[in-house]
Amino acid sequence: MASRDIEFDAEGVTLRGWFYPAEGAAGTAPTIVMAHGYSAVKEMYLDRYAEHFSGAGLNALVFDNRNFGDSDGTPRQEIDPWAQVRDYRTAITYATTLPETDGNRIGIWGSSYSGGHVLVVAAIDRRVKAVVSQVPLVSGYDNLRALVRADLLDGFREQFDADRLARFQGDPPAMVPVVAEDPLAPSALPTPDSWQWFTETGKTRAPNWKNEVTLRSVEMLAEYNPIAYIDQISPTPLLMLPAKNDVLTPTTLALGAYEKAREPKKLELLPGGHFDAYVKGFEASSTPALEWFLKHLAP
Repeated sequence: MASRDIEFDAEGVTLRGWFYPAEGAAGTAPTIVMAHGYSAVKEMYLDRYAEHFSGAGLNALVFDNRNFGDSDGTPRQEIDPWAQVRDYRTAITYATTLPETDGNRIGIWGSSYSGGHVLVVAAIDRRVKAVVSQVPLVSGYDNLRALVRADLLDGFREQFDADRLARFQGDPPAMVPVVAEDPLAPSALPTPDSWQWFTETGKTRAPNWKNEVTLRSVEMLAEYNPIAYIDQISPTPLLMLPAKNDVLTPTTLALGAYEKAREPKKLELLPGGHFDAYVKGFEASSTPALEWFLKHLAP
């Protein structure tokens, strides 16, 4: 079944995306609310997941994060994790107004940065009845320290403070690349697989993806710790899907966070690295997610 374009108001900002109706549904069906990770836009494989869910009798609502892709919002290319969390909740509200949606059967799916967001949303929004968190960022504090050498952290802080003063004085936000070919060059996601996936996927699927974010986006990443909420998700069922060899959101951090979560919960390790989930590991990542939603959102 074909998707349709959607747009909805999120506290004065118009967010845009796609709605995939559940195939074969007689009456209302569960709806899975989905958004992408750090700087990514919906064309970067979210359509594949939505089609997978829709084909099995679930509605899927996909949207671009504010300030990115087809959604409105300024400053452009700024990632505020808490604004994105609120937008997930607004998307849930919007989903419940659609005639296809059973408002008592809402699931949320997130990956990478949004894999952290869904942990927070599931903990604080009881409308959510099942959550899937794929290759999640669980702690910006720990993640930054895993990726950035200790002797370089103070340099980051000086840049953050200088940018804060410049913005206060009316200057435009400082920008940094999302990825760089040289992993030692300044970038928000300084791993070789990040460079490869974003540049290749940007060319082949998402020409509206831009290789830049505001410097403040990196500062807010460093301050964002979804792990603080993970023990509050219960009794909402949680499926966590870390990748075995994740060097961007390190596997060990996700496994440590999973230990803090309460039942009902399930862990499945995905093959390969962080970005394999979307492409050659798509079957391995989408199948358990679908099974989890069908199990916990069935009539």
